[in-house]
Amino acid sequence: MTPDAVEHEFDVVVIGAGAVGENVAGRVVQGGLTAVLVEAELVGGECSYWACMPSKALLRPGTALHGAQTTPGAKEAVTRILDAPAVLKRRDYMTSNWQDDSQVQWVKDTGIELIRGHARLTAPKLVEVAGLEGTSHRIQARHAVVLASGSAPNTPPVEGLKDLPVWGTREATSAKEIPERLAVLGGGVAGTELAQAFARLGAAVTLVARSGLLGNFPMEAAQLVAAGLRADGVELRLNTATHRITGNDDGTFSLVLGDGTTVTADKVLVSTGRRPALAGLGLESVGFEADGDGRLALTTDSSGLVQGIPGDEPWLYAVGDAAGHNLYTHQGKYEARAAGDAIAARAKGELAGRPAAWSRYAHTANQHAVPSVVFTDPELASVGRTLQKAQKDGYNASSVELPIQVAGSSLRAENYEGWAQLVVDEDRKVLLGATFAGPDVAELLHAATIAVVGEVPLERLWHAVPSYPTISEVWLRLLEKYGL
Repeated sequence: MTPDAVEHEFDVVVIGAGAVGENVAGRVVQGGLTAVLVEAELVGGECSYWACMPSKALLRPGTALHGAQTTPGAKEAVTRILDAPAVLKRRDYMTSNWQDDSQVQWVKDTGIELIRGHARLTAPKLVEVAGLEGTSHRIQARHAVVLASGSAPNTPPVEGLKDLPVWGTREATSAKEIPERLAVLGGGVAGTELAQAFARLGAAVTLVARSGLLGNFPMEAAQLVAAGLRADGVELRLNTATHRITGNDDGTFSLVLGDGTTVTADKVLVSTGRRPALAGLGLESVGFEADGDGRLALTTDSSGLVQGIPGDEPWLYAVGDAAGHNLYTHQGKYEARAAGDAIAARAKGELAGRPAAWSRYAHTANQHAVPSVVFTDPELASVGRTLQKAQKDGYNASSVELPIQVAGSSLRAENYEGWAQLVVDEDRKVLLGATFAGPDVAELLHAATIAVVGEVPLERLWHAVPSYPTISEVWLRLLEKYGL
């Protein structure tokens, strides 16, 4: 840091101005503190420009078209396929054309300061910033520094990969044209969603995964998604390793797979998970060391307070992907709200020690009720524990499952296929988790989340009567099958 660095002092310094960082800063300002966001890229972060919003913008037109194609009376009127340029234009609109003016204005209107640059801890509560415009900054935090730096993509150990201009999810979601052939490495949420999106936009897609598709979800649900992808022409090469990738003279790529076959593609998308983006933040200066692979990991309490910091005064927090708990935007924003309120309360002497479970200062739901949606067609929506996870965690758990075959699903689409499961704590007779697979099931999820968070007794849940005719009627059928 140069001797002529601009000096600043704020109550809270937030490193990272994505959705999570914005929420932390907003909450501490609401709590009467001052805050500054430090960001080297676009204000609004990964979700706004390269992840959640653009990927869903690419998926939605295909889902809407398929919905019409499966509804008698509407399908006869459908005479065209997707207009790829129009889809990409709408995607551009949903990302504000990768301009962050509106987000910057929100930051200003909220009373938060913004410094653009690369931040690094150099001592407790001290952050130095290499500004993007050449100006250096030294920022002293009075109460807290919050790491909201997001995540970075994993690179699988595939021979030749690191030397080739392959796509990550950023390049895929911001693509300006649709490749003729696309190979996707990874069978997780992002890889699965983007495989279907590009297939529906006209690409010939091959998805290669070392294990199964969507392995964190119940098999029956994942199988419905796999069938949906195959119906769109996606070739699934599951439980198959990728040994080597080479670039060809014509600009294409050749993938040599573990079964000895070769896949040729015009673009390769690598989507094999993400990890907390903690490198380069100066954590070594406050006592943290990288592991043998050069990676850092943090342990936090339920308010996001980083554990293992020398001294008696708490000051370092990590939230969202940087904390490494649940890499979902909505869950990161939840953690941010809890952390922001906890910081403000500790600064005022209103909170000491660990916050109480389920209080406004604790992200207790991380352990019990994390909702997630795979926005493929059919959708996959889940919250809480699967049966296997519940039993592993020591619960006396059972499950009830059935196909989604109710009046609402019949009205929704011809030959509607869906599946639903509830996981029950037999000792307390409350829900531990729920999973739904099928068209439009994401809208069933919040009811399940409320039931799990609220620990609603099944006998009381039975009195929550679903409207007829809706897909939500599956709730009644599940409880009836359970025996109520």
